[in-house]
Amino acid sequence: MLPTLVKAALPAVPGVNLLPGIRRTGGGLPDVSEVRHDVPVDASHVGRYADLCGFPRKDTLPLPYPHLLAFGLHLQIMTSGSFPFPAIGTVHVENSITQHRPIALTEQLQVTARPDHLRAHPKGQVFDMLTAVHSRGELVWEETSTFLRRGRGSQDAPGGSTFPEAPAHGITWQLPGDLGRRYAGVSGDHNPIHLSPLTAKALGFPRQIAHGMWSMARCVGALENRLPDAVTVAVAFKKPIVLPGTVAFGSRATEDGHAFSLSSPRDGSPHLAGAATRVG
Repeated sequence: MLPTLVKAALPAVPGVNLLPGIRRTGGGLPDVSEVRHDVPVDASHVGRYADLCGFPRKDTLPLPYPHLLAFGLHLQIMTSGSFPFPAIGTVHVENSITQHRPIALTEQLQVTARPDHLRAHPKGQVFDMLTAVHSRGELVWEETSTFLRRGRGSQDAPGGSTFPEAPAHGITWQLPGDLGRRYAGVSGDHNPIHLSPLTAKALGFPRQIAHGMWSMARCVGALENRLPDAVTVAVAFKKPIVLPGTVAFGSRATEDGHAFSLSSPRDGSPHLAGAATRVG
């Protein structure tokens, strides 16, 4: 991952970002895909992820875990010379995961990722990174990660997804200052905005912020024993969670699943909104 992470950072370095092969000038998405074959699951790694994100240790994967198996593929695509936008500064704004069935720790998987659906947004442009996970030819898990590249937007373009309200109901989580570094150590996502006050301030944040995928996973972990085996979990990431900090968790049952949220216990400003709905 280290060479790929360095490639991801280069387009953000003044001067270097003008060099051929590094410069990003916009344009359409490339017609590419990346694949990992026969990916084994490391049970000890899954256990560390489960502990950090609030899941019980079981003989199946936590629902969001396969995202980690695809993260390197996402980064390879976004750091390729044909990709129109730099990885650093591209904002993860939404995520949707469909688990068709639980995945056992003993399975070997095929993981495929490709970019798709570049479109206008009120704050710039958004695109999707699509991931599919197969086990012996069976589609068991899929994901759509939506990213925003800020720029000239279109006021006529649709904004983000909306979800049923799920007000906080007294549950709060205290998040330590090293949460970003700990999640980076498990996930491989070493984006500097998550690692320290110094690196986060260099990119415009007051302090380091929590990973969006950690916040999604922590909510799913809190609901894990109430979700069906076949389920879609979708979220919109709102205001960043500055570390260290405190967040309030809310959830409520809906007709076809659960709505959930993370917000500031001080003023109610939203960090995450989402819903889990049964499939089929």
